[in-house]
Amino acid sequence: MEEKVYKTMGSTGAWNIVLGVVVLVVGIAAGVMLIVGGGKLLADKSKVLF
Repeated sequence: MEEKVYKTMGSTGAWNIVLGVVVLVVGIAAGVMLIVGGGKLLADKSKVLF
């Protein structure tokens, strides 16, 4: 019984680490895309007419 609980806890911990890494990578990628998009808007702000 204790071995089953130990194995379950180990696999759950591994999945938590994998999910954390995936969320970190997606967050960094989204941040970079937002910075690039903002830079393009700033560079072309003279072309925008209101």
